[in-house]
Amino acid sequence: MALIHCAACGKRISSKAPHCPHCQHSLSSDPEAVERAQRIRNIRNEQKLMNHSFLALFLFVGGFAIWWWGGEANENWRQPVGVGSMVLGFLGYLVTRARIILSRRQR
Repeated sequence: MALIHCAACGKRISSKAPHCPHCQHSLSSDPEAVERAQRIRNIRNEQKLMNHSFLALFLFVGGFAIWWWGGEANENWRQPVGVGSMVLGFLGYLVTRARIILSRRQR
């Protein structure tokens, strides 16, 4: 008995199991079913990364909105919160875009 990765969810399971206990995907020897499950997993992963990228970009733009809400830059609580949001959003966006590029190269 060996541990293998499920084609549908990617979690480690027993090679003797008839189906994955996590996602209930059948571990048949049909290569088309395995390929289809891997394609679906890749699409879900890419969609998740795109959602993370959108949220990071939204945080970045929201930082500008918080900082400049009154028409001019304020020196109260909005400045550190706005700048922090912009920095976190920008860094999150860069990291997520790099992860998207790396996931596309692996295919």
